[in-house]
Amino acid sequence: MYYADKIGILKDIFGANKLHLETDSLVVDGKSYPIIEDVIVILDTGQYPLSLKKRLKKEEKVEQNRVDFASDIQFTFGSEWQKFSEILPEHDEEFQRYFDLIDVNSLLNSRVLDLGCGIGRWSYFLKDRCKELILLDFSESIFVARRNLAEAKNAIFFMGDLMHLPFRDDFADFIFSLGVLHHLPTNGLNEVRRLGRFSPYLLIYLYYSLDNRPIYFRVLLSMVTLIRNLVSKIRNPLFRSIFTYLVALLVYTPLIWLGKVVKPLGFSSRIPLYDTYCDKGLKRISQDVYDRFFTGIEQRFSKKEILTLKDTFSSVVVSEHLPYWHFICKR
Repeated sequence: MYYADKIGILKDIFGANKLHLETDSLVVDGKSYPIIEDVIVILDTGQYPLSLKKRLKKEEKVEQNRVDFASDIQFTFGSEWQKFSEILPEHDEEFQRYFDLIDVNSLLNSRVLDLGCGIGRWSYFLKDRCKELILLDFSESIFVARRNLAEAKNAIFFMGDLMHLPFRDDFADFIFSLGVLHHLPTNGLNEVRRLGRFSPYLLIYLYYSLDNRPIYFRVLLSMVTLIRNLVSKIRNPLFRSIFTYLVALLVYTPLIWLGKVVKPLGFSSRIPLYDTYCDKGLKRISQDVYDRFFTGIEQRFSKKEILTLKDTFSSVVVSEHLPYWHFICKR
């Protein structure tokens, strides 16, 4: 039983009076949460994806009654991270970029939460650099994360809705959520504010509104958004695979090469996609194409909007480096 030596930690996370572990479940103050492949399922039953309902033998037509829960986003990310399940060499460099504002060594004695962890690609590089590591996602990708972090004995895995966490206030020392909150059906900045109750220290990445780019970037984005709104409704896996490959090969790759051609002239940053993907392989690019076009909800924020979080946090620092915009908030 993976959690046999983590009872005290789990009790503290939940702020529970009573907590005990059973063969296939965790009981917290009388409420039972299933455990599958070392993943503690804290979703409401109406939020279970179809595959999980089948594994737990739940009724397939149970309806979720929360208007702030996006089942289509759950489906897309579950599909994406099962398709792109490998932690790639590029992820290491991306980790360094996301954490440029963080002294990672200072996390050594901390409880860290990876919120919307996907396959655990960022936690993978933190597993030996913190005391306790909590990974949470609302899709089947959490099971991929469990496999990717099989050797991390300090990790705890939850399948849950980040908007409805059954945990106590300030249960974590540090929370990071990268590329997640802009896909929620509620305002991403308000969700950052709400997360402040769970930890005094946050690292967040939200899609930027291209506010530091030429106007033609935003014109192109509006065109891409029209396409995304159409194709994101198509769930056929063969279509998604072919579309992803063709866009990566016929759109992203030529723009990257164009950026390389004009780089000696100092114009590379004026080419869309170049700055982000100039050092990435086709597999990594394809992963982002899938994410970019098959996610139905997408919010974008300017740096100015992000700085309004100072109404809640004592400090908000936005990195000037890619990826735009990632930032830290401190209470």
